[in-house]
Amino acid sequence: MSENPGTSPRGRRPKGQGPDLREAILDAAEALFSRHGFYGVTVRQVASEAGVDTALIHYYFGAKRELFDSVFARRAAILNDARLEAMQVYADTHRGRLTVEGVIEAFIGPLIERSMTNDEGWKNYFRLVALVNNTPAWGGETMHRFFDPVVHQLVDTLKLALPEAEIRDLYWCYQFLTGAMMLALSETGRIDQLSDGLCRSTDLEAVRARLYAYCAAGLQEVVRRKPQA
Repeated sequence: MSENPGTSPRGRRPKGQGPDLREAILDAAEALFSRHGFYGVTVRQVASEAGVDTALIHYYFGAKRELFDSVFARRAAILNDARLEAMQVYADTHRGRLTVEGVIEAFIGPLIERSMTNDEGWKNYFRLVALVNNTPAWGGETMHRFFDPVVHQLVDTLKLALPEAEIRDLYWCYQFLTGAMMLALSETGRIDQLSDGLCRSTDLEAVRARLYAYCAAGLQEVVRRKPQA
């Protein structure tokens, strides 16, 4: 490895220096992981996409798993802060009159708002989270490390809106909610084909107009039925 971490030993021109170079590597890795998953991407491919030598990736991040975790953590922290704040503001301003749909909007809204900016980085990140969320081997452990506090806050806030709800039902409903949320944010084009173009997965205004109500109604019905199994 060259002595200067901002210089490519093979003569390739990095896209930036210092923090900019680190961000360029994370952006490249994020885009590749979101398309091909963890196992479908090599460090060499990330280096090529970022325009750097592989030694620089090891210098900044270590092995591929550490690079992946850095990609995952970067936007997770932003989302967690935004959602915790949104739920707290909602709870404070609607004290005693919280609704399930209002709580869910505070939880999901920050994600949809960022996707609606059409920033490709956020769209790649949401696709990546959807992949991880559906990876049996280690996806659950990864989601646990990065997102548990905000999920627990969601459940606690929902309990304020629905004091009669069983905690286990709220966790089950979160399980269903997160599946719907991440599929909607993945923008796979599936609904475009199913509906013959009547619906578009990129129409996030349409998603926002329906997703909160859909999740809230399902949650409230589960609580009403009080399932025993």
